[in-house]
Amino acid sequence: MSPIATALPGSLPARSPSSPRVEAQPGRGNAPAAPAGDLRLAIAGGGTGGHLVPGVHLCTRALSRHDERPTLSDVLWLTSGRSVEERVLARLDEKLSLVAWERVVLPLERAGGGAPSRPELLLRTAPAVVRARRALARHDSQVLLGIGGYTCLPAVLAARSLGIPVALLEMNAAPGSATRWLAPFARTVLHAWKGSLPSGAERSGTRHVHVGPPLAPEFDGREIPAAEEAGARAELGLDPDRPLLLVLGGSQGASPINRFVRMHAPAIVAAGISVLHQTGPGRIGEGCEPFSGYRAVEYLAPMHRALAAATLVLTRGGASTLAEIAALGRPALVVPYPHHADRHQERNAAELGEGVRIVPEERLSGSLREEIENLCSDAARPQRELMSRALRAVVPADGAERLLAILGSLAPNRAESAEGARS
Repeated sequence: MSPIATALPGSLPARSPSSPRVEAQPGRGNAPAAPAGDLRLAIAGGGTGGHLVPGVHLCTRALSRHDERPTLSDVLWLTSGRSVEERVLARLDEKLSLVAWERVVLPLERAGGGAPSRPELLLRTAPAVVRARRALARHDSQVLLGIGGYTCLPAVLAARSLGIPVALLEMNAAPGSATRWLAPFARTVLHAWKGSLPSGAERSGTRHVHVGPPLAPEFDGREIPAAEEAGARAELGLDPDRPLLLVLGGSQGASPINRFVRMHAPAIVAAGISVLHQTGPGRIGEGCEPFSGYRAVEYLAPMHRALAAATLVLTRGGASTLAEIAALGRPALVVPYPHHADRHQERNAAELGEGVRIVPEERLSGSLREEIENLCSDAARPQRELMSRALRAVVPADGAERLLAILGSLAPNRAESAEGARS
């Protein structure tokens, strides 16, 4: 059974904080006892990639370090049960192989899938709180990080009932529902972008803190050499000597971008530009029929190599995607999803300043194709370099480090444990 299989209440024995850590992976036996000072972290987030990827990056960063700052010894992830979670969290299987971890689904959504209405959410919250509370107690979690999605509500209530400190991570430049509703229950609210900070927060020393987006270790802000770009394109089965347009269609709102690519990719390729097209899960039929210079895939993972290969990116305005684009300094055309009430994708893109061009969805036309061809040309190289420098200056490379340090400081008795181990 996969370690991210849904856990039933009581599937792990209760334990005291001093007992050996129980491995949350059936068939693996007991994990070694955690060194003093390691962090037992609970994460609440699910339903979309945007509520999952930041947590994946955070865990990856924590487990790649070899210093005295807080690392992870136990991870509990409270999710909603959508299929996207299986795909995204599967990337943690190997990374967390030496850590006790478990995924617990909180059944808040409709049986057939889809967001619950507010009355349905309220009706299902109480049993979800009970399940979350049992899981938090089993893992002896020291701090809960809420990233977003419906699971945050019962997870935060359960954590508060156990006296577990809560931190919220707002990944978008406009505060989402989870942040707005649950901030009063949180010890601190951490912000990936300055745009979501309340007015005057940075000056007044409030519990709202800008940390930057958490990024995986490979997104280190360095400039990608031309030889590495060419090598990455070759790895992807594309011509290493041709510029590459990377198209990142996602799940929500992918179809308009996919239609644009289907119509204009042949002309873009004829202009000497390769196209790597992520259509989104279940949408491969929305891409072009295979032809030389064009490749369509439903989902790209890991994303780093695709971005390293790219000359230009055409994308929606998801916060995690834009953070990765900025960290690698990849010039981008951002087409914000226009149907969000708070227009947070547009605000996310605005945080990247001169490194991106914001393209309204109605401009998905021949004029945009011409702009793509111009930006990918040799003549536009100085312009792309200016955009790249602007992007790398926007996103701090140590967002995950800042976030981990704050989570470690919130964990009760952590400092005393670490001091006792040193004495």
